[in-house]
Amino acid sequence: MYPWLDPSGRFSFFKLAVFVALLVPGIVLLWPVIAEGGATIPVKEAILESGEWTIRILLITLLVTPLRRITRFSKLGQVRRQIGVAAFCYVMIHFGLYAISQNLDLGRIASEIVLRIYLTIGFVALIGLAVLTATSTKSAMRRLGAKWGRLHKLVYPIAVLGVVHFFLQSKVDVSEATLMAGMFVGLMLYRFAHWRGWSLRSVVTLSVIAVIAGLATAGIEYAWYALATGIPADRVVAANLEWMWPLRPAWNVLLAGVAISVISLFGRDKPARSWIARLVGNNSVTAEASSR
Repeated sequence: MYPWLDPSGRFSFFKLAVFVALLVPGIVLLWPVIAEGGATIPVKEAILESGEWTIRILLITLLVTPLRRITRFSKLGQVRRQIGVAAFCYVMIHFGLYAISQNLDLGRIASEIVLRIYLTIGFVALIGLAVLTATSTKSAMRRLGAKWGRLHKLVYPIAVLGVVHFFLQSKVDVSEATLMAGMFVGLMLYRFAHWRGWSLRSVVTLSVIAVIAGLATAGIEYAWYALATGIPADRVVAANLEWMWPLRPAWNVLLAGVAISVISLFGRDKPARSWIARLVGNNSVTAEASSR
């Protein structure tokens, strides 16, 4: 029941730190709304920020399993549900703030969801997250059995819907949406590599994933500007070929992948370390036998 307790019921500083980290963005984005008494501008800004945090936290949820495999840090598995529930809480904040911006007019809200495709997509994603959250408990896992795993694979299409909603809502400046799309592609590549049996502890594998994800991100950005806007897509290509600040989404995705590759070098219980330990042990035995 308490987010700072581990499965055995003992206090976990790690789980508490994750809980606080998930709580802070919500406090920061809601504080201006509360301080200004629900004024229009703070509400609009909070709607955008809460939507962005929903996607970010949802992608962090998808990052937990690959990162646990890469680092062998088993405690990461203890916070996956906590992060997933946080994503649902943020999407509810997002929807609640939108309802406030519409003066809580349920008829108007319903008609907007039906008539505006990006709102329809976002609402379907919200319903999907609600279902996953409601069935994330241990009792639900026992009741659903094998069906639970299949049901929770819906997180992947839900993430796609969230990213598409982000793109459609962003309209012209899609840098953040492109970054989220690229991160999602990278996370799917990690899962594909694991499915194929490729080692997620291999720097080569992780580096290739980073490069492919970065290129895919550049391709997504190019496709959006070429198909959905009147902005010349060639400028996007030129921008991605340059090192500039702030970095283009493709560079950010590439660097994130490289960072994970570096992190893999320091993962726990690395086979290489075990091999070195055995080698040292064998040499010690040989030396001892020679001295006798």
